[in-house]
Amino acid sequence: MTDTHVDDVVDGDRHTPWPADSLDDSVLMPLWLDNPARPVARQEASGALDTDLLVVGGGFTGLWTALRAVERHPGRSVTLIEADRIAEHATGRNGGFCEASLTHGENNGRSRWPGEYDRLHALGVENLDGIEETIERHGIDCGFVRGGTLLVATRPHEVAGLEPEQEGFLDAASVRTVVDSPTYLAGRLHPDGCALVDPARLAWGLAQTAERLGVRIFEGTRLDALRRRDDGLEATTGAAVIRARRVVVATNVFHDQFRRAKWSIVPVYDYVLATEPLTEAQLRSIGWDPSIGIADSGNQFHYYRVTPDRRILWGGYDAIYHFGRSMADEHDDRRATFETLARNFAETFPQLQGIRFTHRWSGVIDTSTRFCAMFGTAHRGRAAYATGFTGLGVGASRFAADVMLDLVDGESTERTRLKMVRSKPLPFPPEPLAWLGIQVTRWAMAREDATGRRNLWLRILDRLGLGFDS
Repeated sequence: MTDTHVDDVVDGDRHTPWPADSLDDSVLMPLWLDNPARPVARQEASGALDTDLLVVGGGFTGLWTALRAVERHPGRSVTLIEADRIAEHATGRNGGFCEASLTHGENNGRSRWPGEYDRLHALGVENLDGIEETIERHGIDCGFVRGGTLLVATRPHEVAGLEPEQEGFLDAASVRTVVDSPTYLAGRLHPDGCALVDPARLAWGLAQTAERLGVRIFEGTRLDALRRRDDGLEATTGAAVIRARRVVVATNVFHDQFRRAKWSIVPVYDYVLATEPLTEAQLRSIGWDPSIGIADSGNQFHYYRVTPDRRILWGGYDAIYHFGRSMADEHDDRRATFETLARNFAETFPQLQGIRFTHRWSGVIDTSTRFCAMFGTAHRGRAAYATGFTGLGVGASRFAADVMLDLVDGESTERTRLKMVRSKPLPFPPEPLAWLGIQVTRWAMAREDATGRRNLWLRILDRLGLGFDS
């Protein structure tokens, strides 16, 4: 038994003992990347190269673009370059929730695009079906399971948001038969809209599949400049000059090629813990079907799941923005946030008292003011980009890949005609206004979580169609 001390939880209405040393043996490493099966790094691009399509970025958005490009047009030459390693950043650092939603949930989608939300929802489900079909067809071993998401209320004022009058509502007793936590007051299971996956293994599998179909992939190859030529575009890297007829830039939060994309997003750090593997008895004590992912209903929300090796991955809650849109290694290990996550975990699952965390990590999310992806073109339509997924890129990146391919191919499709695709979010302001606005918004959201009341500041943002999320 470990020593414990008492700390207040954030909403101030309980005192929760938590293991003071539960983080002491954890390593600062994403669980998904701490895997001996991780592929060796590919070589850097060098010399003069020619390609029909150049994809910049080796996360989900770039990998899906490369794979869909050769699936849609067999024989097309496709080259993908990644500045670091495949799945090194957001793709290998998320929770592995593969959502059908393209709009960051129904409420956000209906409020912004009420006339086309139903079609957006259908396209999102088709997209998730397409991800599952691709994984099965190519035999990608990534722990893909489609059990849905359990949304839970942990404060009395959150219960109404789960629509108690509608079929499928779970009261406190019922939700605890699905997953047993004394903090749960109500719940609703959405069985079809989400799958769970090992995101790094999915990315590695997509890369290997794309290579089998003829895609050239280079790692350690950073795009330095992109210029127009008479017959296309020219990309220069440290050791290569790549001539391409079309280019897709899929670098998400690391977007510095196009001014409009750069100012439309901010980098937000999301933090995650993973426990040691649970015993069968521990897993039975909470009655959790590992195919179901869980999220709570607050603005500052946790997302959590059981991994294929029976750990609990526990993330979210404390989204951190650093002044000046700063992204730096020193932001990765934020002890106060990891301790908050550990304390909230102990409150949620007291029957697991004494369990330790083996991994802690963080990742940068490309947050948009409209909470979902934006799309654009540059260089007279020869280049396309997508960014601003705001935490839902695991699934929505495949849809974005098809949108960008439509755009650079000059095709008018149902996807490119969507208002969601044609419209742009309002940009974030320059500093210090961005930092001040985000801090005020975080404070207001925390107050709403505690009180259930949406204050004037949040109501103004609602009216303007602005927001901050992760």
